[in-house]
Amino acid sequence: MTFLQTVLDPPAYGWRDENGELVKPSHKQIIREFFSRLNIFKNKKNWLPFTSWMLIVGLSPFFTLYFIKYLSVTSVLIGFVYGMIIMGSHGTIWHHRYCTHGAYKFRNGFWRFFTQNLTLRIIPEEIYAISHHVHHALSDTPGDPYNAQAGFLYCFLADVNHQPIAKNMSEKDYVRCTSLMRHTGIKANTYAGYQKWGSIASPLRTIIAIVLNWAFWFTVWYLVGGPALVCTLFASAGVWAVGVRTFNYEGHGKGKDKRRDGTDYNREDMSINQFWPGFVAGEWHNNHHLYPKSARSGFKPYQVDFAWYYIKFLSMIGAVSSYRDSKQQFYREYYRPALNEAVAVESLENSIVVIDK
Repeated sequence: MTFLQTVLDPPAYGWRDENGELVKPSHKQIIREFFSRLNIFKNKKNWLPFTSWMLIVGLSPFFTLYFIKYLSVTSVLIGFVYGMIIMGSHGTIWHHRYCTHGAYKFRNGFWRFFTQNLTLRIIPEEIYAISHHVHHALSDTPGDPYNAQAGFLYCFLADVNHQPIAKNMSEKDYVRCTSLMRHTGIKANTYAGYQKWGSIASPLRTIIAIVLNWAFWFTVWYLVGGPALVCTLFASAGVWAVGVRTFNYEGHGKGKDKRRDGTDYNREDMSINQFWPGFVAGEWHNNHHLYPKSARSGFKPYQVDFAWYYIKFLSMIGAVSSYRDSKQQFYREYYRPALNEAVAVESLENSIVVIDK
């Protein structure tokens, strides 16, 4: 726990006050921190969050052109499927269940590369995965990089303000940090490289990989549907990239206890199951917090999980060599006991009614 409490670079306003309580910075403090951490001229170690947001800026011309020239009912439907379902599910498949939790293993490097580049690359794996380990360890407590109790903006700008790794790790801690990313195929900087760039990832390799990924998908979509399809899909990817930053605020009840009996079985934090992110991205968040290393989080029949369907399909064709599936464990440990308890309570209430009569 000590390592995960120090692996992220703390914001200027800190995680906790002198009493150990969560610091809830003002909007002005959050925005000041945001622009300070994007300033690569002040500190080149800010390159990774800067790159992440420049990718969104790079998508904005496609978004503008789409609305000016290519907006139609058909394009909206295509954009919805790509931006909400494909991009959303891919984020769950790659960043969440694989990069962070290692919920499944690929047969070889080809299938890992294939899955990694299945959509436009927008969110750097390092920013997502390391901080998400901390999120699970410190969920809804001071140090959680997207603690919903500190407000919407605290979560929305967390990828810059709270999620980058610490810049002053010892060599031992840096090696431990890189071990959390080793399975992803991201080639880690040496310790000297980390001291220079403040990151696990190399700027040059990262930017080349993004450029090649974007060029590939631009070419494919242009050949299939011309500039209209290119603008539609790049624009929808931009909508997803902004929208996904709102998820953890919503997924933890906007800082309030919105857990429901019979729906949200995990009571260790404020995570909740929501229909929309569950349906479009397989992100049944309360289920996920119960079993974070499960390749499936849609446990109940109505809980659609496109991310799980992809992983299962790859397993069926031999591309995934192993995976964890906690559905039966969920039914055994939570669903059936809760159902039996509800039946017992109903039976007792009926008995009381009969006695009263």
